[in-house]
Amino acid sequence: MNEKDRARKIKMIIMDVDGTLTDGSLLILPDGEELKSYNVKDGAGILLAHLAGLSTGIITGKTSKALEKRAEKLKISDLYQGILNKIEVLSEILDKNELKPEQIAYIGDDLGDLEVIKTVGFAGAVADAHPEIKKHSHFICSKTGGKGAVREFIEFILEAQDKWQTVKSGFKDLIDRRERL
Repeated sequence: MNEKDRARKIKMIIMDVDGTLTDGSLLILPDGEELKSYNVKDGAGILLAHLAGLSTGIITGKTSKALEKRAEKLKISDLYQGILNKIEVLSEILDKNELKPEQIAYIGDDLGDLEVIKTVGFAGAVADAHPEIKKHSHFICSKTGGKGAVREFIEFILEAQDKWQTVKSGFKDLIDRRERL
């Protein structure tokens, strides 16, 4: 089965955070609080996925209050933080959302993502992902983590599902409504 055929079956997109939604950098303040930088293009991509009727989720090994706020703002339905065994959480997400592995897309960058990458129907790797992740992925982004790779992955799925034009129109309508408020 080719990449487009796999992408056509997707109903939910799940993402890693550090190295995927971010470039992997951490700024640590004197009080120990960590700061991360998120790319607004990736956020817009998540919004486009929602406009297309796809749900989204995050499974990450770290825990961050800032990520909670970001996920809430982006209306990400499933947020799992502090997770070392991501494959167990994937099973929980499948059960909760009544989905099969082939209906899940996952994008990641490092070895903690490997078992999920091997299990889902459509696996993606950011351009600077570990070689083992790339080896088992169906789609390798041209962009690196935190630099629009998630958006690129989502757009590929939307194009494969023939939802791109509909989503672009929906996004324009959303912007028009916000400007009128």
